[in-house]
Order: sequence, then structure tokens, then C-alpha cells
Amino acid sequence: MTTRIETFAEFYRYYLSEHRNGTCRALHVFGSTSVVLLLISALATQTWWLLVTLPVAGYGPAWVGHFVFEKNKPASWTYPWWSFMSDWVMMRDIYTGRIPMFGELPERYYSAGPA
Repeated sequence: MTTRIETFAEFYRYYLSEHRNGTCRALHVFGSTSVVLLLISALATQTWWLLVTLPVAGYGPAWVGHFVFEKNKPASWTYPWWSFMSDWVMMRDIYTGRIPMFGELPERYYSAGPA
């Protein structure tokens, strides 16, 4: 990627292009879901030390997905805020069936056009 991305819609298409591998997407969903469950557990039990595990629980599986399966650099290194937001949007899109969790992501999901 050589040009600076200006809008979230444009970034999200780029983000999906960096998540073509289904195992990588599944690892992202696993990490994000783990974060939600840990956060709920920490709040419900007032076990505050669980909060320090959130970055590892969320980013650990995602980065394994990038380095092992996608073989690319996580977008969070260049666009941390938009990448963080996109993690949750992608998880929503997977859980609602808008995009598939497994298999190679077809180009229509990340090519130029309506986001």
C-alpha cells in the first residue's frame, strides 16, 4: 500500500483485502470474541487483572493469522484506530453472514465499489 487512505469505507475494503484467508478471519473472530468474554468476566467478577490480558487475547490470534496464514503485516501497525474499528465491523459482518468466516474471501468484498 503506497497511498494514504482517507475514509473508513476505503480502509475497510483494504482491511478485507488483507484478510482473504479464512483461517486468518476465524482467528480474528476468536480473538475479538475472547476479548468480549474476558471483559464481561472481569466486570462481572471484579477480577481486574483480567483486563491486562485483553491485548494478548485480541491481537495474539490475529497476528498469528497474519504471519502464518496471510503472510502479511497487520494493518494495525499502519492504521491502528481504523484497524481496531475494522476488527469489530468484520466480526459483525461475519456473525451476520455478510462475509464468510471460512474459505478464500472473494474479490467482490474488497474491490473498489460500494463498501
